Amino acid sequence: MKAILIDDEQLALNYLEHQLVHIADVEIIGKFTDPMVGKRAIEKNEIDIVFLDIQIPKLNGIELAEQLLEMKPQLQIVFVTAYERYAIKAFELNALDYVLKPVGKQRLRTTMKRIQSRLEEHAALSLQKSEKLHMSLFQQVTIVDGGQEILLRWRTAKVQQLFLYLVQHRGRAVNKTTIIELLWPELEPEKAYHQLYTAIYHIRKTLAPFEKYFRIANISEGYLLKLEHIILDVDQFEQFFRSDAVLSAETIGEYEQAVALCKGDYLQEHNYVWAESERQRLQLQWVQTALKMVDWYYANEERDKAITLCLDICQRYPLEEEAYFYLMKIFADMGRHTSVHGQYEQLKNVLQTELQEHPNPAITEWYQRWQQKNKE
Repeated sequence: MKAILIDDEQLALNYLEHQLVHIADVEIIGKFTDPMVGKRAIEKNEIDIVFLDIQIPKLNGIELAEQLLEMKPQLQIVFVTAYERYAIKAFELNALDYVLKPVGKQRLRTTMKRIQSRLEEHAALSLQKSEKLHMSLFQQVTIVDGGQEILLRWRTAKVQQLFLYLVQHRGRAVNKTTIIELLWPELEPEKAYHQLYTAIYHIRKTLAPFEKYFRIANISEGYLLKLEHIILDVDQFEQFFRSDAVLSAETIGEYEQAVALCKGDYLQEHNYVWAESERQRLQLQWVQTALKMVDWYYANEERDKAITLCLDICQRYPLEEEAYFYLMKIFADMGRHTSVHGQYEQLKNVLQTELQEHPNPAITEWYQRWQQKNKE
């Protein structure tokens, strides 16, 4: 393995080099007290590992690590620190990613073994990956490769939230200040930026085996996430919705496939305030599409399909009056009087409980006329 060492103390660099050459098969490509010179050396050479001091002048070690991983996502970075308690809590990216000064041989052996395991794991994942990944944001966030679900292990909930925020804004630059105000509004600016750089570092490390599909770039004062070779359920649904395909016997199958993509709400398992407007927008699109299909089923006397879809709409969005109305009309056509009464009462109760309102006057008028015609 080829390594570069960066520390502002020459003695520390010499000591770390001495320890490394005695415990591992490592080729030291260079030692640098100037982080920018070290960065240029990493850019020019094929490097496996960088040992990086957290406290370095000119550029914070976390920020430098983030810049390096933008260029080379597969790079293994080990932080070196003299500050055991707060540094480990703040910057430990997982068990192999830091060593304490003075660097002990046994700890270094453990680190090198874990790095070797990670490199082998990444190589194995690279062999397994398909040409395209399938990613779902409806209901449960999942990534599937060739029928097998990929589990991304996020260091913290905030790191996962930042990743999903970038996914929501895929293809668009997101300002660092906006992210900080969203995720760390209570922190002082310096600490907030530390948290941001650390979170981006975590994301890059987690996504490193999938660099072909997820690319995070620094854009001006922010970040831009590009998804490549990924089939995203949200994009599939929106593309179909925007196509505004004419509903017919020839296209109803396409409509059914599009509606089936929305297995649940957008990011349903995550109560993120920033996701709410997107969730509502997609809910509206789904309901519009589903009701359009119900109307077609009803006109073409496919009652079972119309009932099933209406019940699904009512279960997901209990305030959607039009779905109840369709059920009432279908049950009336089928002579299921008790079901007509039941749907009207259910609609009336849910509107009263949730909104303290009555059903749409047109629905009530239809129901009353139907009652007059079908007095028992």
